[in-house]
Amino acid sequence: MPHTLKDVLPSSARLRSNGHLEIGGADTVDLAREFGTPLFVMCEDTFRERALRYREAYTDADVYYAGKAFLCVAMAKMVAEEGLGLDVASGGELFTALKASFPPERIIFHGNNKSDAELEMGMKAGVGRIVADSMEELERADAIAGSLGARTQMMLRVTPGVEAHTHEYIQTGQEDSKFGMSVEGGVALEAAKRARDLPNLDVVGFHSHIGSNITGVEAFLRTVEILAEFCASVRDATGIQPAELNLGGGLAIAYTRGDFPARVESFATEVRAKLQGEMERLGLPVPRIGVEPARWLIANAMVTLYTVGTVKEIPGIRTYVSVDGGMSDNIRPALYGARYEALLANKADVPSDRVVTIAGAHCEQGDLLIKDVSLPASVGRGDVLAVPATGAYGYSMASNYNRFPRPAVIVVEDGDARVIVARETYEDVTSRDL
Repeated sequence: MPHTLKDVLPSSARLRSNGHLEIGGADTVDLAREFGTPLFVMCEDTFRERALRYREAYTDADVYYAGKAFLCVAMAKMVAEEGLGLDVASGGELFTALKASFPPERIIFHGNNKSDAELEMGMKAGVGRIVADSMEELERADAIAGSLGARTQMMLRVTPGVEAHTHEYIQTGQEDSKFGMSVEGGVALEAAKRARDLPNLDVVGFHSHIGSNITGVEAFLRTVEILAEFCASVRDATGIQPAELNLGGGLAIAYTRGDFPARVESFATEVRAKLQGEMERLGLPVPRIGVEPARWLIANAMVTLYTVGTVKEIPGIRTYVSVDGGMSDNIRPALYGARYEALLANKADVPSDRVVTIAGAHCEQGDLLIKDVSLPASVGRGDVLAVPATGAYGYSMASNYNRFPRPAVIVVEDGDARVIVARETYEDVTSRDL
């Protein structure tokens, strides 16, 4: 197994004496046989190690796991056990958290188009923070809180106008964004003024998120500068001095052997120092920081296992290695060109000397999981293909395209495996058809 995949695979990944890939003390080939493929395999230790690193880097901050990356009842319970908060972005994610008995006061509720029912659900549950994404949502939230006889703690999502250097589909902090209220355009300040006068809301701070899979700290430091100036403007206009400033998530991870994962420790040190300096310069108290990692916590903790089917060589052009999944369990390559590595779990000790393209089983030419990746020349039907770093936005964006049942998700620890999301069956897929 190549050492160059060390940062891509779970921390427990090992090469067994039989040449198989081991994760969490379990032989992945045996897992594929027992649980079937496609199969998401999560190393519990890797997730918990990374959660600890984040908590230790941000000892004086609120760390929220962003459930959109991957969430189920068991995952919510692990997040709670690690002492993290939980960021939810829909009624469904909130319902999952509550079903897991996640402490509601440690939940922050996002969403750019929350319905009245979702706002009411969050308030009745007693979530810690609701993040208002628009002026209109502020007004509705105040009315709903009033009807419930409640007083709700809110944050305002603001758009700082920072363009992170990442794919345009996962940039969220630029001016032209469906998220938040513009700082530069003055909308955010008007929202703060309006919030001050609403009787059933307490605005405790501001929230921003500039994008995902960001490699450098510079965009975050610029965001801190803009938000500090905005806080000063709000103080001058309303007298409000925010107690909290949530900087979102977005730290990069290693998807391929040439990637360098972001070090949360250095990010935390630089961001904290920048915030302190800016607030002192402006004569403001330093607010409590909030961060919302998910990809960094869960992506490299998972691999997806597939079974190889047809191997089709087009002479002089390309060799397609087809697997029994594809865009229904990982839409990211088709959606925005995400790159992955791959290895044969049953031949992890065999040199990879054949360049192939991993094709999914769906009726789309765009259903290509990985273009031009090296595998052993002997790759063939029945081999078990492992694709690392699939823990974020793999299962959570899965679909039943071509009526494919969604895969199972298992957790491995000390050689033991347990199912945390059951594999769908054809009966499940048709169960709501009338």
